[in-house]
Amino acid sequence: MELDLGAVRAFVAVAEDRYFGEAAIRLEMSQQAVSKRVAKLEADLGVQLLSRTRGGAEPTEDGEAFLKHARALIGLADHAVEQLRGRRRPLRVDVLGTRLATMEVIRAFHADHDVELELVTPGLGAERRPMLPDSVDAAFARVSTVTDPAISRTPAYLEPANLLVGRRHPLARRRQVAMAELAGLTAWMPYSARASEWAEFWQELCPAFGVLVDTDGPNFGLEHHIEVLSAAKDRVGFVGAKMHVPWHPDVVQIPLVDPTPVYPFSLLWRHENKHPTLSLLVEHVRSGYRPFDAERQWLPEADRAAMSI
Repeated sequence: MELDLGAVRAFVAVAEDRYFGEAAIRLEMSQQAVSKRVAKLEADLGVQLLSRTRGGAEPTEDGEAFLKHARALIGLADHAVEQLRGRRRPLRVDVLGTRLATMEVIRAFHADHDVELELVTPGLGAERRPMLPDSVDAAFARVSTVTDPAISRTPAYLEPANLLVGRRHPLARRRQVAMAELAGLTAWMPYSARASEWAEFWQELCPAFGVLVDTDGPNFGLEHHIEVLSAAKDRVGFVGAKMHVPWHPDVVQIPLVDPTPVYPFSLLWRHENKHPTLSLLVEHVRSGYRPFDAERQWLPEADRAAMSI
């Protein structure tokens, strides 16, 4: 004998709701259809599962014995369907922002594998979030350690930082600038006034090289930030070398050297996630990663061990 899962589901609904009408609403079918399914199940099993009264329906002794198994069957079936649907949906990846270097990584991955992707972008300057949101399959973030044993991480990308200055600034004509030359200069970073992955990085970097930080003013976005720096002679900014920065005729980017500050991106994912595309993304990230070079690059101490892998 083969059990009809539809009939088992109808029995569970009635046993839990106590009324055929309520079960019908839950299952989105007619009360008559629910009654027929339960009757068929009872006939197949050769026992009475429900005691029908004017006050509702109650599981019989046989019904109580079968109920726990019925719930397990329905739960297993639902889980199997959900797993299959999960394998067929696009891979959801938190890339932090569409302007950031993480987009270059994910574009290269898509070019190599041509898989379905759904990108999540919480926005530049967002407050630090949980290391891996429940709504995504993988996420890029700055993280040196993972305390949750259910989550894995791998170094993804070290993005060099460039100096951002207006053309009137004394450093504007330089082809590169050593970090020691920034001592005493003021970096305008209104986005650092809030706790975020980016703010914490710059709050560690600037004191290490004697750079003063000005966080005054609201953060009106990258375009406004560039517009203000275009006319500034006494303030500088920082930007990722791979970041997509809006063009401005009076703003230039200059590579930083001796050492080059690099922003650490890692990729995070859950062990239990079985999306078939996830393993391809992890392998792509690992194969393309270039480890931290302590002789030429700078990282905060907390990030060095993790990004030297």
